[in-house]
Amino acid sequence: MSQDNANAAVDTSCCASCGIPEVDDTKLMECNACDLVRYCSDACQRNHKSQHERACKKRSAELSDELLFKQPESTHRGDCPICMLPHHLDTKKCTMLNCCSKLICDGCTYAYILSGAVCCPFCRVHVGDKQMDKKMLKRIELNDPAAITHKGLELDKNGDYVRAFECYTKAAALGDIEAHHKLAMLYHWGQGVEKDKRKEMYHFKEAAVGGHPTARHNLGCDELNKGNPEKAAKHWIISATHGNDDSIKGLMMLFKRGDVSKEVLAAALRANQAAVDAAKSPQRDAAEEYRRSEGTFW
Repeated sequence: MSQDNANAAVDTSCCASCGIPEVDDTKLMECNACDLVRYCSDACQRNHKSQHERACKKRSAELSDELLFKQPESTHRGDCPICMLPHHLDTKKCTMLNCCSKLICDGCTYAYILSGAVCCPFCRVHVGDKQMDKKMLKRIELNDPAAITHKGLELDKNGDYVRAFECYTKAAALGDIEAHHKLAMLYHWGQGVEKDKRKEMYHFKEAAVGGHPTARHNLGCDELNKGNPEKAAKHWIISATHGNDDSIKGLMMLFKRGDVSKEVLAAALRANQAAVDAAKSPQRDAAEEYRRSEGTFW
């Protein structure tokens, strides 16, 4: 039996090193990196390292890929909390107001304005309230990740990359997916921080797992540059399914090269169009027309 098979065949009801079974007084713990074996103590895990290391690395990589290439249920932007339709990937087609940190689609904002109201469509706080900035600061003090990321975006836009990096780092630690993507970009360009490819890829992967289509597309580009068209296609199929048009272009390129079949490309095109259609509504179309003529809602 090969070393890999021997490790895979270990009875997980017993310690992989000393063989002691799990009983009332003995609790076994899984290997820190994989789910193949269990140990009764840190000492047993250290003693078994040389025997288990090869299989552990292989299984750990498999688990990482399973998580990375799992299709997220939705994008990181989620649904509008009012109309419950998926948000468009274009960030200009929705608004996050300082009062409640809720992301409201333009269709719902426009409909609320037509009703004669001049307040947040979700929490009803008056948008023109002079206390709005204080409300945002309050949300930041309460560790609202969306508010912290929003502050980071403002600083980023003004070229204050160091403080933007601080905001993104804090928001990412609190689970904000957009913050992970922004951190990856800062590490990529070396803005506010030294360039770091390893950290860039880490944050792109965290964002991709969280449903960020652009981060997912960038991972596909990286895999293609490394000579892995199969993995690039996997990333782009997931991203295209969430409406990312750049990933469709990437898949078309792979199709012309013979790396993607006609059937796979056709399925991706259908899924992409379905995602785009799901984010449409007459209300949102009217809001887009209003924006073209007026420029802004407020």
